[in-house]
Amino acid sequence: MPYLFPLPSFKNFFFILTLLLFYFSKATLKSTSSKSQTFLLHQNLQCRTSFSMQNSHHFPLPKPFQNPMSIPFKSPSWFSTRRLFEQKLQDLHKCTNLSHIKQLQAQIIRQNLHQDLYIAPKLISAFSLCRQITLALTVFNQIQDPNVHLYNNLIRAYVQNSQPSQAFSFFFDMQWNGILADNFTYTFLLKACTDLKMVEMIHTQIEKNGFLSDIFVPNALIDSYSKFGELGIKAALKLFMVMEDRDVVSWNSMIGGLLKVGELREARKLFDEMPQRDMVSWNTILDGYVKAGEMEKAFELFQKIPQRNVVSWSTMVSGYSKAGDMDMARVLFDRMPVKTLVPWTIIISGYAEKGLAKEAIELYDRMEQDGLELDDGTVIGILAACAESGLLAVGVKVHNSIERLRFRCSIAVCNALVDMYAKCGSLDKAWSVFNGMPKRDVVSWNAMLQGFAMHGHGKEALQVFSRLKKEGFQPDRVTFVGILCACTHAGFIDEGVEYFYVMEKDYGIVPQIEHYGCMVDLLGRGGRLNEAFRLVQIMPFEPNAIIWGTLLAACRLHNAVKLAEKVIDHLLKLDPSDPGNYSMLANIFAASGDWDNVASLRLRMKSIGVQKPSGSSSIEIDNEVHDFTVFDKSHPKFDGIYQMIERLREDLKQVVHPEGTTLPIEVGEVVI
Repeated sequence: MPYLFPLPSFKNFFFILTLLLFYFSKATLKSTSSKSQTFLLHQNLQCRTSFSMQNSHHFPLPKPFQNPMSIPFKSPSWFSTRRLFEQKLQDLHKCTNLSHIKQLQAQIIRQNLHQDLYIAPKLISAFSLCRQITLALTVFNQIQDPNVHLYNNLIRAYVQNSQPSQAFSFFFDMQWNGILADNFTYTFLLKACTDLKMVEMIHTQIEKNGFLSDIFVPNALIDSYSKFGELGIKAALKLFMVMEDRDVVSWNSMIGGLLKVGELREARKLFDEMPQRDMVSWNTILDGYVKAGEMEKAFELFQKIPQRNVVSWSTMVSGYSKAGDMDMARVLFDRMPVKTLVPWTIIISGYAEKGLAKEAIELYDRMEQDGLELDDGTVIGILAACAESGLLAVGVKVHNSIERLRFRCSIAVCNALVDMYAKCGSLDKAWSVFNGMPKRDVVSWNAMLQGFAMHGHGKEALQVFSRLKKEGFQPDRVTFVGILCACTHAGFIDEGVEYFYVMEKDYGIVPQIEHYGCMVDLLGRGGRLNEAFRLVQIMPFEPNAIIWGTLLAACRLHNAVKLAEKVIDHLLKLDPSDPGNYSMLANIFAASGDWDNVASLRLRMKSIGVQKPSGSSSIEIDNEVHDFTVFDKSHPKFDGIYQMIERLREDLKQVVHPEGTTLPIEVGEVVI
């Protein structure tokens, strides 16, 4: 058969062979391990060799001294496109812009790469991050033969989006299709477990399939067991003790689990036994002492930390702040080498909670001067502290900063503003912020509704509830607490009873103990004491001290001595050391003229060592909250204060009656 192409000369053939050897030796030296790269190199060489052999008499071959690797070659278009998308997908896990992700998905589909087993998991993770689980499932369903990696990404997506049942559903689907789970599968499933039995089931499978040798898996098991109380901790500790290899994560997880159930001593024992510690170890045990209120031991441990970080310092500042020792909190705060927004928020909130407006505002100004930009956590934390203490001045300061800096007000920040203004009594401002919100959620409505309710504006609260329903929002259990509270303060007894019964019938909300407490208060204030007492007896919860105390207050209001004696028996069983219960019963006896029982109560309190704390009140003047207690003379201006009180007392002794007669002032409480 004649040759179609002229054979190359021996010289050219020898050169081509040398060229091939040179190419493959370069590939070996560069340790090119990628199959795709080797395949492309081989194909490219074949093409070039064939071309050279067939056209050697038309085109000159490369010079012998020329580096063959410098000869450019073009990769196939599909390969270049895939590499381009790989580069784009590198940062996709950080992207939260749904529009950008959809645009990239459209490009991937146009290039017919939507079934690529490298690209698809990246898209699933990106959609999961944007809370678009339906779109993530669509990507998964486009793959004909999903592998374990793809299943893992979808299971993790459902866990991240708080759909544990769906996560388990796809795990069972994976098993049905004969795909074996790996270590990542089990660690994701453990995060989906909602009770101890589920963790135990996964533990059994892990042990059966031999994954306990992978330290990553038993560490996840310890963490999961630790979420389910004392029984879970016992199981975690049992696993920890039989682990052949433990790393610092194993120790930290076990210590953290023990601290969750209040086993501080056992946690410290493990901490002392650790072969090596990292910053998480030190900060975990430090946080345990702080939460237990053992600040002396916490400080002792704090001084031993080799290299303290922001978390260590912030934990101590928070501990002293919550303990009421703002002086020590401030000393540590000032000594911090690096201050992030977290410690600034802690110290400012601490001053605000204690009513120290001057110090809170001073530090807030310093924080702004240092150039720290506000975030949602800082704003919400400070506003919550202001709402708790009634410190309006600091709350207004924060609100002014938000407007001046054009801070992007999220729904959560606006909700905190409404709540702060409402609890501080500035209902007009709360209403203004509420009406100016571009978007609202049910928390927004609840904050406004409860603001009206707590200040006795029952009619306005019910109007807010009507608007809530008209605008398509679904009320929740907090909404009905506000409604019942509004009816109580406005005296809408029948309306309150009706709302209590329709909350389950029409809205599917099962009344909780707080709703029963509101109902006892509602019926008690309305004088329907027998109904209130019967409700306490039939409620599906064990009545706590708050429920019985509410009923006792109603007995005092209506001078119901016999019922009060029954109620006090239950209260004293729950908390025999609460002086407030004795004080309330004494006032009931005094109002009915039963001074013998008043004296008997005094003797009983003395015998068991119960003392009634002095009454106290507070008032905000010139951006500072002043606290007063009975017979307190510690205030620097107490002389002038008591002179004014005496003048007011003299004026109040004569209260002019509409008919011109005078009425004596009644003593409202017996001091015991």
